[in-house]
Amino acid sequence: MVPIHPQPCPGEPDRVRWIIPAGLLSVTGAVAAAPVPLATLLADGTLAEIVVEPAAVMTRLGHGRSWSTDAPRVRTAIHAALEEPAGWIAANEPDSSGVDALLYPVVQGLLDGAVGQYARSHGGRIDLVDVRDGVVTVRLTGTCHGCPAAHLTLRHRLERDLRRWYPAVRVVDAGRAPVDRRAPRSDDAPVLRRR
Repeated sequence: MVPIHPQPCPGEPDRVRWIIPAGLLSVTGAVAAAPVPLATLLADGTLAEIVVEPAAVMTRLGHGRSWSTDAPRVRTAIHAALEEPAGWIAANEPDSSGVDALLYPVVQGLLDGAVGQYARSHGGRIDLVDVRDGVVTVRLTGTCHGCPAAHLTLRHRLERDLRRWYPAVRVVDAGRAPVDRRAPRSDDAPVLRRR
């Protein structure tokens, strides 16, 4: 197990710097993707930010969270994530395939958990189809398919939670045709008819 030591950040009670052996991680800067135990804490809002420094991992708690309650979970997740140094991807790295591989289990966890439970409580289901280039494709079934509120569920529940972990993520429904917002099409214009 990699030794880590928490260090408070003076004047910033929501931040803790976890001191790690220098050079353990090959990335520095804001983290776009981390191994699943840590990524899950970003997705569920426990953590709002992770920044890797040469000899530390700086974490910032999410809104309404407390170190007295959440520190043990964060420490355990950091320990587990440090065992997978290749799973850390900095926000400035262009390797989307690595992000996709890390994003997939986080999405599945949300669909198996709170977001999926919300859909199931209304008689519907959200299934993960694919994750590619930061685009998460899902399929809505049951009462979710065709529901006018399904778009809101995808945006305000699934996509919002995923953006805590990966800000550039986009969620699309495989059952809806993509809309090209670059140029209006003639068949998209409203038709006025006289009686």
